[in-house]
Amino acid sequence: MKQLFSLFFFLAAIGNLAAQTTIKGKVTDSGGEGLAGVSISERGTSTGTYSAADGSYQLRISRPDATIVFKYTGFATQEVVTDGRSEVNIAMITSETLLDQVVVVGTRRANRTQTETPVPVDIINVGQVTLSTARADVTSLLNYSAPSFNYNKQSGSDGADHIDLATLRGLGPDQTLVLINGKRRHQTAFVAVFGTRGRGNSGTDLSAIPVQAIDRVEILRDGASAQYGSDAIAGVINIILKKNVRTFSADLGYSVYHDTKYNPVFKRDKVGYYETGDGKKFDGPLYTAGVNYGIPVGGRGGFVNVTLNYANQGKTYRQELDNVLPIDIYRRANGDASMTGYGGMYNSEIPIKDNDRLTFYSFGGFSGKKSDAYAFTRNFSARPERFPTDGGDLIEVPGIIKQDPDGESFFNPHIQTEIQDASFAAGLKGQFGEGWDWDASNNTGYNNFHFFGDKTFNAGLGPNQTHFDDGGFSFMQNTTNLNFSKLYTDIMSGLNVAFGAEFRYDNYKLYAGEKASYANYDTLKASGSQGFPGYQPGDVVNANRSCAGAYGDFELDVTDRFLAGLAVRLENYSDFGFTANGKVATRFKVADNFNLRASASTGFRAPSLQQINFSSTFTTVQGGKILEVKIAPNYSPITKAAGIPELTEEKSVNASVGFTWKPVRELTVTVDGYMVKVKDRIVLSGQFSADDPTLDPNFTGTLKGLNVSLAQFFANAVNTTNKGVDLVVEYNKQMDKNRLRVLLAANFQDMTIDKVNIPDLLRDFGETFLSDREKTFILASAPPVKLAFNLEYGFGKFAIGTRLNYFGKITLLGYGEDGLGINPMVPTDANPSVYVSDEYVYNGKLVPDLYASYKFNNNLTINIGVDNFLNVHPDLGYAPGASQWAFNNETGGPWDAVQMGGNGLRGFARLALNF
Repeated sequence: MKQLFSLFFFLAAIGNLAAQTTIKGKVTDSGGEGLAGVSISERGTSTGTYSAADGSYQLRISRPDATIVFKYTGFATQEVVTDGRSEVNIAMITSETLLDQVVVVGTRRANRTQTETPVPVDIINVGQVTLSTARADVTSLLNYSAPSFNYNKQSGSDGADHIDLATLRGLGPDQTLVLINGKRRHQTAFVAVFGTRGRGNSGTDLSAIPVQAIDRVEILRDGASAQYGSDAIAGVINIILKKNVRTFSADLGYSVYHDTKYNPVFKRDKVGYYETGDGKKFDGPLYTAGVNYGIPVGGRGGFVNVTLNYANQGKTYRQELDNVLPIDIYRRANGDASMTGYGGMYNSEIPIKDNDRLTFYSFGGFSGKKSDAYAFTRNFSARPERFPTDGGDLIEVPGIIKQDPDGESFFNPHIQTEIQDASFAAGLKGQFGEGWDWDASNNTGYNNFHFFGDKTFNAGLGPNQTHFDDGGFSFMQNTTNLNFSKLYTDIMSGLNVAFGAEFRYDNYKLYAGEKASYANYDTLKASGSQGFPGYQPGDVVNANRSCAGAYGDFELDVTDRFLAGLAVRLENYSDFGFTANGKVATRFKVADNFNLRASASTGFRAPSLQQINFSSTFTTVQGGKILEVKIAPNYSPITKAAGIPELTEEKSVNASVGFTWKPVRELTVTVDGYMVKVKDRIVLSGQFSADDPTLDPNFTGTLKGLNVSLAQFFANAVNTTNKGVDLVVEYNKQMDKNRLRVLLAANFQDMTIDKVNIPDLLRDFGETFLSDREKTFILASAPPVKLAFNLEYGFGKFAIGTRLNYFGKITLLGYGEDGLGINPMVPTDANPSVYVSDEYVYNGKLVPDLYASYKFNNNLTINIGVDNFLNVHPDLGYAPGASQWAFNNETGGPWDAVQMGGNGLRGFARLALNF
């Protein structure tokens, strides 16, 4: 019997070898240059190889009509059927949006292309985008690439300077779920309290993920809580990490701002304003370096891909210099923070067994960031209690306390942060039974945000201590999940069934600073370190919760043209209970090149531990005064005394309808309309004054006892409705060695506030609970119009392109003369008895970029260009006719933090290396 078995296996092996054949060929780019390190594999087998340095390859295949898959970072994946050929040559196609690429997010069925999904998905080739701009982090890159992705750089905002939070479709940063390789990414421990969007929200810091580690970014622009769980009200961002091997790539970049209009160095008579020093005409220099390399593991196509990155960003300084506004005594050092960042990321897959496709995978990374920002200016004549004094006389501290030409002594505290971020995911996936796929994984993420005060004082301690540990907060999330899926090809035209379960554990900690950062040592002096008083022992918290969930997801191809989908998800939270959500979606192929698609869903977002537990005291400029503002946690006696109820989940209803159209091979058009209704949306409330005699005496007495002038709270304060249309038009034309690419991405949106949910105990204080000013911040979450147009032409090794980005008009309100933001009014310059609305209109602006690249060979490409080459800025933020009340805004500068930014023209050069 053993001999018979041996003979059988010997004959089977001979037969298998006889059936195999070898193909060869060459892989090139669109210009005909060979590409090294392209992944080449036969679909359905573990057979694979990589192209050599000149792009050539050889691959043994199992049958004459095998399907060969070509994959390479920065290029669209292509599949070719051999049809008996012994030689297959292929030219890889680059694209920044890759509209025909297979997507992972938005559908659980494999091999759906972007235009076939029942919901809109953008695919952004970040590697291609980053080479043509000075923008070097994921958030700012996507801001100029995706239609409904919104982000603005903060300044003077107690921590928001140091982290990049973004939104989809005008909703909050924490209403967008972020995935890495399809697995949930942890959020930051930080809570935003400043800026035109994201007030009172946490979110995911995309800048912690190295750009060089990313293969592509998939943006699902549709509610997906029923598919992916909490936070996916606005949509999902899925970041796919690189898998390539045997190719070393490096990206070295330098950029710098040159703003002749608002950089104080160009009008040095404005003494008292900070600048780069030494008369330098440039500021905000950014040095970046990123390297990526992958190594094959084993003989079954396994890999480990590793990325390291480094960035160093200098400060910028911006002020109004033409005497349209008075001297900005509130923030003499206005501009972006400096930052030094480093990090790394890895991605790996190691097949273990072929017969059940058992594969171990793991990915993760770390990042560190140190940042330094200027806080609001302290002026001695206005608040001498904030300065070190001796017998009432100011103690001069060289290098910190300065004097302007009018004899005013002042100093600018520094707010410094150290941010650490780490993540690790590992899992197994494979097949069992008759075509069942399974995937089990565990994913842990951690973020720590630590504040320091520098070049500042606790006035009661005197002049000796000028650096303080202000404390901070951390957030940890662990997610375990198990997923199953199967495609039934014999049910109609195909039924994909997926289901699974997830368990998640969250932990949030807030830790106090050193005593000197918050304590009072002299009753005649201000408490704590100036600029950012430290967190106090009463703020300290260590909170946790768990969540268990299960889902079912079904996609049925009723016919070759008609697709219907259904998803249901159940989740139970240890702190607020149970929630259930569902989604239906459909796609109908009217013609081979025209698809209709639509979806409707319910969604939710659990109140974050950050929102429930955050406590802080910060400083702000209101009515020409610098005041202390307290954000009280949800469980605080202050909050209870104010009648703020416990936070509950946000609930949403989403609907979308659209189409995809491909009239010719080179042109793709997608149009999607949407509506998102959110109930019980958690935002930061308006400010309650300790001096308001109509408020509950117990409440105001508590505030005064803490030396707090104004208080705010997190609350399920508002119901909103967003309606909009997304448009993406892409044209790619290859003409021998010449190529033309045109991309138009647009978002048109409108938000309304349907209802303000005023707690019963504050029914008579509705305007204070959510003031007119706070409402404008919610409505300004995204501009009503955002357009991005990209035109690029390449010939041979040379390419040139331009980007035109338009950000529509938004309107914000100042605090008004009384500092409350309720129908805010300020006196005019001409007649102090005549008042005008403290309204700031930021008109729409077109920001143009220009870039060029030259590919010397397969190993070296240089990219140069200018972002915002016309030096466009936001309109000045002040009420017309009331310029003396300028700077009565959130930043204390000449404008608010709006989406286009305020730094002006920026030149750059990038060197791309590949070996």
